[in-house]
Amino acid sequence: MLGPGLAIAQDPFKALDLIRPARVQVAKDFTTPSPDGKPVKLGDHPGKVIFLNFWATWCPPCREEMPAMERLYQRYKARGLVVIAVSVDSDIVVVPPFVKQNKLTFPIGHDPKMALAERYGVRALPSSFLVDKKGNLAALAIGPRAWDTKPAYAVIESLLK
Repeated sequence: MLGPGLAIAQDPFKALDLIRPARVQVAKDFTTPSPDGKPVKLGDHPGKVIFLNFWATWCPPCREEMPAMERLYQRYKARGLVVIAVSVDSDIVVVPPFVKQNKLTFPIGHDPKMALAERYGVRALPSSFLVDKKGNLAALAIGPRAWDTKPAYAVIESLLK
């Protein structure tokens, strides 16, 4: 019989408490504005692994996980990982200072009326969706995760293969 640590080590999705879709679902394409006015579009990244995160500046767990998301992005962007963080803040003016303060370099979208979040079934913040190279939803995280840990690296590496 395996010890508890061994079972977790074998499935990084479980170690991160990620939800895997029961059936194949294509990630819903979208275009949303960014704080600098340029559109952020999911469909601009065919063949890439996409980490889509819904967050807000007023959400403490969102703020807490952002630096780890940036470290994950820096580690894997050259290998094809795209991180898109969609703010649901009602006022866009609060987003750029937060992005600057946290030195975030991945694309930031804005969804003030939560229309896009609703399309993705977001019920809590933060919520993160992992999209595989084929454009299918591979996993979902409700609530914050430690995105700069070995299980997170193993999940991303499995999707990048």
